[in-house]
Amino acid sequence: MMNKAYKFRIYPNQAQAILINKTIGCSRFVFNYFLSLWDHAYKET
Repeated sequence: MMNKAYKFRIYPNQAQAILINKTIGCSRFVFNYFLSLWDHAYKET
């Protein structure tokens, strides 16, 4: 079995860059929130 990887480069305009940054920021917030919940539950047990 052979694994392949592809690299893509994007050139977003200003509006697209803002939307990408907002999306990444929201994703990071949700990830960190649930990570803190998991960490809190782990420490209690």
